[in-house]
Amino acid sequence: MKIYAVGGAIRDEMLGLPVKDRDYVVVGATPAEMVAQGFRPVGRDFPVFLHPKTQAEYALARTERKTARGYHGFAFYFAPEVTLEEDLIRRDFTINAMAREVLPDGSLSEVLVDPYGGKRDLEARLFRHVGEAFAEDPVRILRCARFAARFTDFSVAGETLALMQRMTASGEVDALVAERVWQEISRGLMERRPSRMFDVLRAAGALERIAPEVAQLWGVPQRADYHPEVDTGVHVMMVLDYAAARGFSLPVRFAALTHDLGKGTTPEDVLPRHIGHEGRSVGLLGPLCARLRVPVDCRELAEVVAREHGNIHASRKFGAGALVRLLQRCDALRKPERFVEVLQACEADARGRGGDFATAPYPQRERLMAALAAARSIDAGAVARRYAGQPEKIREAVQAARIDAVEAAGLRGEDG
Repeated sequence: MKIYAVGGAIRDEMLGLPVKDRDYVVVGATPAEMVAQGFRPVGRDFPVFLHPKTQAEYALARTERKTARGYHGFAFYFAPEVTLEEDLIRRDFTINAMAREVLPDGSLSEVLVDPYGGKRDLEARLFRHVGEAFAEDPVRILRCARFAARFTDFSVAGETLALMQRMTASGEVDALVAERVWQEISRGLMERRPSRMFDVLRAAGALERIAPEVAQLWGVPQRADYHPEVDTGVHVMMVLDYAAARGFSLPVRFAALTHDLGKGTTPEDVLPRHIGHEGRSVGLLGPLCARLRVPVDCRELAEVVAREHGNIHASRKFGAGALVRLLQRCDALRKPERFVEVLQACEADARGRGGDFATAPYPQRERLMAALAAARSIDAGAVARRYAGQPEKIREAVQAARIDAVEAAGLRGEDG
């Protein structure tokens, strides 16, 4: 029996990156032998075991055969005679198909097992598929796109991109399960430069199948005086990368991605103006979120940002009454922490543009937070006690008190 450390940990060590988790492959063993040594079986589709002390995962070397379309359409074969090279060839990219033997003292051998040229492609900064079996798993298109967002100086080998395009054309991408798509997309959104994920998905033809609402944004013009970058798709990617550079949360990044969906459905005869795109964006969000099983926190934040980002940008001219109404539409009085994220997404939208917009101040955030603090300072309970049994007057009185508090904070303006 031999044990090898494989996959991403080997790749990251060679890149000088920190290693979070290690994966191990066991060659020449049976499940019974693993259990006899104290390993605990946890694999559902194929034998995976947890180490009795470290709880690290150890998988028996295996091969796999495609039996149906989609991510789950595989039959696995494992036996002591399956070699390490046979196990590695089923992996996605050459840079993930390298291994080092685990020595008896627990250290790793200095000898790199690299049968498919992973070291060469690592040095060339290339994502290259190991073999034609890559085409059997459409999730690998998503993984390639996600890796592009993480390893920002890598590119996709020409033959690998051509293979992904053929996979899309054959309909293999359509068999992806929603949960797995969201898992990969959400992880990609949290990488260093999420826009690169969408670059790869577009190049492979997969974005139009996975998220057509996003795919249709490219080629849609905007007013150059507000958007020097002009193209809506380019703008959305700039917004997303700004949110990533600031370390904003997943819900904020998803809102950045989807805030302008409605611009993709603007009639051509009114371009480059996009009147009413906010409402259309909200309408497109529902089907997208349902199809990808987007979590509630991401969906709800995205809906608020899509609907209100134009009003938030314009809020500098709002008087106290308009400010309070805006806060209420955003549910900021009940959910102030979420409103902070709404403003982060709007700041990303304002600065995710060409020209001087990228460094321009965004005073709307401070002004709206000051308005929120003033509005929340009102003792609504005390106001309600003065109008006990008169619910309509209570609502009016609380609203008036909040407006007065915002005005008293010096937030006067043209009440829109």
